[in-house]
Amino acid sequence: MKIECIKDKLSAALVQAGRFSGKHPTLPVLSSVLFEIKQNTLIIRATNLDAGIEISLPVKVIKEGSVAVSAQTIINTVSTIQGKQVVLEETGGSLAVSSQTYKTAVRCVPKEDFPTIPIISSSEKIDVAAKNLADGIGSVVYSASTSEIKPELSSVYIYPEHNTLVFVSTDSFRLAEKRITTKGIKDFPGIILPYKNAVEIARVFSESSDTVRALFSKHHASFSSDSLYITSRLVDGLFPDYKQIIPKEEKTRAVVLKQDLVQALKVTTVFANKFNQLSIKVKPEEGVLSIESKNADVGEGTVSLDAALSGEGVELNVNARYFSDCLAHIHQDSVALVFNGPGKPIIVGGAGDASFTYLVMPMNR
Repeated sequence: MKIECIKDKLSAALVQAGRFSGKHPTLPVLSSVLFEIKQNTLIIRATNLDAGIEISLPVKVIKEGSVAVSAQTIINTVSTIQGKQVVLEETGGSLAVSSQTYKTAVRCVPKEDFPTIPIISSSEKIDVAAKNLADGIGSVVYSASTSEIKPELSSVYIYPEHNTLVFVSTDSFRLAEKRITTKGIKDFPGIILPYKNAVEIARVFSESSDTVRALFSKHHASFSSDSLYITSRLVDGLFPDYKQIIPKEEKTRAVVLKQDLVQALKVTTVFANKFNQLSIKVKPEEGVLSIESKNADVGEGTVSLDAALSGEGVELNVNARYFSDCLAHIHQDSVALVFNGPGKPIIVGGAGDASFTYLVMPMNR
């Protein structure tokens, strides 16, 4: 195998592939990437058995072939080599990586042990803009549980509803739902995408302007564009019937500038206690929305915000991080906070935006 390619493009592709490589005590080959030449294309493969990726890169082919090398070693090697063009050549059990002024050799690993990446063949498929897919996942994935005790909670649930693609995550303490309008979307059974795989899929497609074709089988899903093919295992289970916990009415509403709310949280979080607790007080009759925190060892802080208020007075305690996590995914200038009384979840969203809904459960005193 011998090819010549643009160094920056190769480096970027290797970084993407490297995130899908893994460590396994009985399959050390999983920590490698596989290079395979087909016609004038270099295909880079990596997998951790839970998810896999294939990246196609146009190159100048001098000699066809295939080789597997340590993912981290080849990533570090290519990223540090100087020069616009690099040459990769298999020779004597090593992969030589060279430019005009640099020459290195990376030891190969047995390519015969490299696992195959599943090819999904299914009539259940959708086409969605890559940025919409990344936005949908990114808007909710931080609400997934990081514990794998309940896999359906450590996941992103994706399902169609009319002309929208709905993305949902919850760890039972908070919940995020994002709706992306997609024309011509076909009906398909909802899929439950593991948290770690969802994060990487969103990362890979976030900078792409392509259309992604998603195919679903019983146990796997694939996401492909012109130069990318990603597969992921699906969670076998049922996602919670989350719509039951979304309040259908509202007793109190507060609309506040997002910038003011973000700044208030920065100030008050400094004084949050070991449970990261903040107190939110809404007093419509006095025109007051305040956020308070108190820590016996540090001090206390209170910020009063200008807000449009309506409904009943209410006071709730919330986890500061859980409450603020969603704000980065609200793109409107104003944020709407909806309350339904003590012990009921707070609904947070962009004012006038029905595409994003975030629920956070209150804390006990």
